[in-house]
Amino acid sequence: MWFIEHGLELPCLRKQGEVVWRRPTYATIHRMIVNPANGGAYAYGKTRTSVGFGASATRRKDRDEWLALKPGAHEGYVSWERAEAIRKMVSDNVPQSRHHGAAKHGSALLAGLLRCRRCGRKLTVRYTGKKHDIPRYSCWRGLLDNGEARCIAFGGLRVDDAIEHALLQVVSPGAIAAAEAAARQAVCQRDQVRDALSRDLEAAQYATDRAFRQYDASDPENRLVTAELEARWNRMLQRVQEIEQKIAYHDTTSSNATTLPVEDLAALGTNLERVWFAPGTDAKLKKRIVRTVIREVVADLDDDASEIVLLIHWAGGAHTKIRLPKRQRGQRNATPPDIVEAVRQLARIASDDVIAGVLNRNGCATGNGNRWTRERVTALRSEAILLTLRLLSQRRDLRVRNHSCSIARSFAHEHPGEGQKATLAIRWGRFGIWHRIEQM
Repeated sequence: MWFIEHGLELPCLRKQGEVVWRRPTYATIHRMIVNPANGGAYAYGKTRTSVGFGASATRRKDRDEWLALKPGAHEGYVSWERAEAIRKMVSDNVPQSRHHGAAKHGSALLAGLLRCRRCGRKLTVRYTGKKHDIPRYSCWRGLLDNGEARCIAFGGLRVDDAIEHALLQVVSPGAIAAAEAAARQAVCQRDQVRDALSRDLEAAQYATDRAFRQYDASDPENRLVTAELEARWNRMLQRVQEIEQKIAYHDTTSSNATTLPVEDLAALGTNLERVWFAPGTDAKLKKRIVRTVIREVVADLDDDASEIVLLIHWAGGAHTKIRLPKRQRGQRNATPPDIVEAVRQLARIASDDVIAGVLNRNGCATGNGNRWTRERVTALRSEAILLTLRLLSQRRDLRVRNHSCSIARSFAHEHPGEGQKATLAIRWGRFGIWHRIEQM
């Protein structure tokens, strides 16, 4: 991706012996990285021939089955230790039980890092919700592979928030140094791109000079050969022109990308939390940071306490235990209590349209992050405020009934001979119709 982003190409040798420049592919880069010659080593016997029915096929051997592997046989592009570290990093990008694999584009922060404490398997992630953007972690491997019962499952939003909070507390002390290192790395990458383009220009100029010498040495009377050599020379000239344009564009963009001063880098380090939660921050970059700092997270459920138990294994060897209450359905998207209280107070003096306008002007949003409308304010009052009013009404009716029953008992005590009226008074008192009792 780095070659593609900066418009760099790699040479490719055709069967006719002609060298062409092409856009790099994953297979090309992978062969270059895992090749022992990249680290200055000599290798022999890396393949074997499998004989089949009517045909034979070439198979690659495992590394421990090679016939010869001699590091330091010649000068490599990088050191042997660096080449081995890169090869191990590439192999770890494949998701297996031993390592978590490369970061994907999903929003789940702990995908590939969670391990079940009960069975020891990796937890899988799936996305739910209307937009399929709400992660949920579950231990399904036992069910899918062996038909066993599912171990644990829980929502991922609250867990990701807790891990982010713990991560920022650990990383924040070194945020300024990390910002300075990132700035130096950006400058170094720009220099690497400039050097790569310069090498491409040098190779293209050499190919152009070689094509010109071939064209100049040809016989003008041989028109077919001369025309082919002239076309090849023109292609090489176009190649030189394209690389010069890339270098000019890179120099222009590099001059505009000025280095931040130390004060701005310090402010960026102190505002690490704001940068982390910014909408434009790449989720894939967050995952790479988490995988650098955290080795693994062991998860379990405490059914008695209704909590999620997380044990974070940091890369340095330290461990942190976190207990989170399990989220109930709809709890995360519920309207904040302070907004509910504000609507309850405003409902006494204003209509729903006015309440919606006041909430929008003060930057308040619903539990789902939407703007307030009259219908949403009415729904909130119906769910929260009317429940309180119903309780108050029930309490008032209870007081009225108690008062009516006391009046009815007093009437029956004062008029012992009028049994029918006394019975009617007690019945009216139960229903709270005390004014009819007074009229008797």
